[in-house]
Amino acid sequence: MEQLRKVTGVAAPMLRINIDTDQIIPARFLVRITEEGLGASLFYNWAHLPDGAPNPEFLLNRQPWTGAVILLADRNFGCGSSREAAPRALRQFGFRSVIAPSFGGIFYNNCFRNGILPVQLDIDHIKALAAELEPTPAQGVTVDLETEMVSTPGGQRYAFTAPRLMRRMLLEGLDEVALTETFGAQIKEFRDQDGVRRPWVYHIGE
Repeated sequence: MEQLRKVTGVAAPMLRINIDTDQIIPARFLVRITEEGLGASLFYNWAHLPDGAPNPEFLLNRQPWTGAVILLADRNFGCGSSREAAPRALRQFGFRSVIAPSFGGIFYNNCFRNGILPVQLDIDHIKALAAELEPTPAQGVTVDLETEMVSTPGGQRYAFTAPRLMRRMLLEGLDEVALTETFGAQIKEFRDQDGVRRPWVYHIGE
């Protein structure tokens, strides 16, 4: 799993409510052998005109947001279907964090597993952050998972809380299997003790 401790960069304000996973990555782009190239289809229906040409009015097609690494969103971001391709498309585009008041539950968990930090902040704080960046959008915002703090160029700081287990996994770059392996000594101790109490459990098939 990809590691993340802190990200600093351009934040793109896309303050719409209920942006679902089909808007993030339309289903027609999921019929492929691999998931390579998902980033090119991110927000495709908004990013392109009916003839397939790039939409010059779409935020992520304009400077400086073409290089955004943080996305500012409104309530219920990532709702809808459970497709894991949605956070993968965001990551392939270059995003490392999404800041929103609330998220679709499955999408929220999938973000951690795909190297993206989902941050829950009050909508008033997000709007204030977007307003601060509006005159000079190229300024960098910092999202720090170690301190659990979002910092703005003007010195504003917004605290957030990440689930303890997911936080550790992202900080250390561990998936569920790798995380379980870090408890190897405790698992062995339990098996040794349990093997004395219930030896028959460990002799099945022998």
